[in-house]
Amino acid sequence: MNAASTALPAKIDPAQVRMVQELKHGSALFGCRIDPTGQFVFAGAQNNVLVRWHLATGRKTDYVGHKSWLRGIAFAAQENLVFSADYDGRILTWPLEGTYVNSTAYDTPQLLRVVQAHDGWCRALAVSPDGKLLASCGNDRLVKLWSVPDGTPAGTLIGHASHVYNIAFHPSLPFLASADHKGIVKVWDLMERTVNKELDAKALYRYDTLFSAGLGGIRAMEFSDSGGMLACAGVTNITNAFQGGGNPGIVLFDWATGKQLHLLTTREAFTGTACGVAFHPTGFIAGVAGHDNSILSFWKPDAAADVFTLKLPENARDLSLHPDGRRLAIPFSDGAVRLYDLGPAA
Repeated sequence: MNAASTALPAKIDPAQVRMVQELKHGSALFGCRIDPTGQFVFAGAQNNVLVRWHLATGRKTDYVGHKSWLRGIAFAAQENLVFSADYDGRILTWPLEGTYVNSTAYDTPQLLRVVQAHDGWCRALAVSPDGKLLASCGNDRLVKLWSVPDGTPAGTLIGHASHVYNIAFHPSLPFLASADHKGIVKVWDLMERTVNKELDAKALYRYDTLFSAGLGGIRAMEFSDSGGMLACAGVTNITNAFQGGGNPGIVLFDWATGKQLHLLTTREAFTGTACGVAFHPTGFIAGVAGHDNSILSFWKPDAAADVFTLKLPENARDLSLHPDGRRLAIPFSDGAVRLYDLGPAA
């Protein structure tokens, strides 16, 4: 596989962001990830299929093997592997890239392994920076570690009191962050397998006494490239747990101190949940939020209010930044992944 160029374009201007590619599938999509080579975008679909598109040609390939809908996707690029996790708590392992047929088409991907990882929904996956560990989390309140590439158990981290929604490896230190339904973020020391510290993202949760239900959860989480900041995305200012009433919010933490830097919000009122977040190498933060409709917003890390927001079609579900630093991929409820360009139009 040829690695994608990591050279950034001369100028990035979020205010000029625009859609440049639309890739369609016949079922609603829940999450997406662009692979580390930049050749493919993968999405998890409601019809139990992991979908892969070749970005240069738009060619679609269906990975068939799940028995329920799926969202968690992660890559072990050095091993040529992609992992996908579903509502039934299973993790499936696939080849990232098949062999070429007639120079353009790909072979049908063959399922390599199935692991029953969690009791209930396996919500998210992450691969360690050295590619040796796969982490998973789920509704059984557990975080689990798996060896790559063989998929054997490598440990279980116990301590969350509610569903674990998301996980993220620190980019350079032996720590793993896990975040749950009630906005509690635990930082695990992977050498000791103990909790190093906890971060407070409870602004992204509320228990509604009227409906006797809690609404919240860290729907997306990512470290900055340097590891100096951690972003946790979800819903804040929750007014109605039954209808999902609230505003998108991203809690931005200083990694060294564990203190909250900002609660990133939008200047213009929007009802919905932040479900994707990414740090751009040039310094700004991108986030996507969806409900009945959607928005793509951008922030500078030193201020709580957005610098630009673009209205999107349909209900957006996730966000993934391309290695070229110029494109973003967003999956939607109408079955399309749309690519947005952050650079000035030619």
